[in-house]
Amino acid sequence: MGRLATDIGGTFTDLVYFDENSGALQVAKSLTTPRDLTQGVVDTIELGAFDHSDVDFFVHGGTTVINAITERKGARTALVTTKGFRDVLEIARGNRPDLYNLRFYKERPFVPRLLRFEVDERVDAQGNVMQALNIKELDHVVERCRAENVEAIAIQFLHSYAATEHEAAAAAYLREKMPEVTVTASFEITREWREYERATTAVLNAYVQPIIQRYFDRLEVALQEHDVRCPLFAMQSNGGTTTFAWAKEHPIALMESGPAAGCNGAALVGEACGEPKIIYLDIGGTTAKCSTIEGGSPRVTTEYRLEYSRTRFGYPLRIPVVDIVEIGAGGGSIAWFDKAGLLKVGPVSAGAEPGPACYGRGGEEPTVTDAKLISGVLNPENFADGRVALDLECARKAMQKIADGLDTSIEEAAVAVIRTVDASMINALKLVSIQRGHDPRDFSLVVGGGGGAMHGAPLGRELGVKEVIIPLYPGLFSAWGMLATEPRSDFMQTELRRADDIDIAHVRSIIAALEKQGREYFETEDRNAKLRFETRIDLRYLGQEHAVTIVVDPQSATMDNILDEFHIAHEKTYTFRLEDTPVEFVTYRVTVNASVPRPALKPLNSDGRSIEAAERPRRRVNFAEDGQHEARVFERDKLPPGATIDGPLIVEEATSTTLIHPGQQMRVDEYGFLRITE
Repeated sequence: MGRLATDIGGTFTDLVYFDENSGALQVAKSLTTPRDLTQGVVDTIELGAFDHSDVDFFVHGGTTVINAITERKGARTALVTTKGFRDVLEIARGNRPDLYNLRFYKERPFVPRLLRFEVDERVDAQGNVMQALNIKELDHVVERCRAENVEAIAIQFLHSYAATEHEAAAAAYLREKMPEVTVTASFEITREWREYERATTAVLNAYVQPIIQRYFDRLEVALQEHDVRCPLFAMQSNGGTTTFAWAKEHPIALMESGPAAGCNGAALVGEACGEPKIIYLDIGGTTAKCSTIEGGSPRVTTEYRLEYSRTRFGYPLRIPVVDIVEIGAGGGSIAWFDKAGLLKVGPVSAGAEPGPACYGRGGEEPTVTDAKLISGVLNPENFADGRVALDLECARKAMQKIADGLDTSIEEAAVAVIRTVDASMINALKLVSIQRGHDPRDFSLVVGGGGGAMHGAPLGRELGVKEVIIPLYPGLFSAWGMLATEPRSDFMQTELRRADDIDIAHVRSIIAALEKQGREYFETEDRNAKLRFETRIDLRYLGQEHAVTIVVDPQSATMDNILDEFHIAHEKTYTFRLEDTPVEFVTYRVTVNASVPRPALKPLNSDGRSIEAAERPRRRVNFAEDGQHEARVFERDKLPPGATIDGPLIVEEATSTTLIHPGQQMRVDEYGFLRITE
């Protein structure tokens, strides 16, 4: 029997199959098919040399949700809200990220005003009904939505996190009257407070729900046609998996599924290498993602903002997401000049269609992949296991416009593109490390993604990490990480109360109710699952806007030690404590994980491996700031454990190419990981 994982990226679709009997891993990679994403998954399954009927676990992740939102290709969506709150999406928040930008504009709502409807109902912050729901007012909503060809409806009533009855009744009524339309009630996604954030979360869930339901339906049929008939799971942004059925109703939870899986894989690599502190970097075809991992797991936050930047507020989402920084910089990122004549790389990407110019599929814009080919890093005859033949002349022709803009040679223009994208990536790495109070010298950098191994060594050097670790199959790392992922669900409840108004029994009662929800959730999925519970509470000083989260053991906790832990955590975060100021309990959180078997990392078999067998003809490579050198080239699959080689050198494999600069040293460890040090 075996476990199968597939991951859809902006350029490639990846597959990893783990044979539970032999412990062997099989991998496959094909170009993503944007017009029909299912076809890309099918292509990788057909490339895989395994018996499809032996698959007893399937997990899937990718960029389907985030791409539908960023490309504005979601469903026509309406919003039903409490009377007086029709414009909550438009008003948003008063704070501006770019304070002195006089041309700042707020993000455009995903629901136009003519599709935002008000109904009479009202509850207060304690959940007490102030005005009953006038259910008949929804008849007008049904009439208008049919006339406007609405495909999805979001419902978000004031304080519904405290009392769900009105939203539940409205949702049931609309589902009965409009069975062809998908309906999202905000309490079904989150029970956390803040009206604007809950509204955007509900709206974006509704916006992508019809698309994800159609996509998962097609994928289920395609998998059955290829004899994959096991339970199907989807990778979530919180670092856990869930069933296809649940994911269809909560698609917003899949927002960052690929990067979350990569973080899980990086944590597993760090554990195997004895490195508890990890900075994870994933460079794909479209984006670069990075995160920090301490104590064996990445940080999960509900303060996620889609399309956030230094000058944009973005769209806040109240869903648990692995805390990552993502930038538009990857192998397919296009190089261009701004109005001031400055060289930029990304965020626009060539994607899979047409792809970088060197793919020979009609692309004409210069990309990072073209630059790496021109500089000698990529082998045009051994890219993507030889299935994509790279055209050097097409790459040079595309890069000519950058050379003309810089008044330099094509080779130097390629180096300029590489150094520009590296600068963007190092800034992202500093955001998750130095700017959050971490010393990179205490961390190791684990690199994944098809482009990660090409950039990891110079980025690790500039950041000053202990070492750079290139795991097995870096180009398929997110898919590999999915195999090491457990089912997970998060439950939360906002109840704003001062500490001196409640006792520990009340705190435990709220936590017990959330734990009960967790048990009921997993009873419908797997009655035999062994569950682990983790409890956190958000607290703040009276008068503060934002809270600090602490971990709590509900069995042994007392009010005094909860408050002590809060003071300590607040001082660590903000450098001060206010012990004489009243403390408020804000939101209670319970995370439930189900233990499942994970693929074990096995020592590398050294049979038939040697440095001599692995070495290939040398080639001249431009190492950017380190200049041009005659680099030794090795085939990774034939390098033995314990091999130690000084740079400059290149290590090639089916899914990636690793670049080791002059002055650096590479060692192959017992698992086959490449460990790069200065």
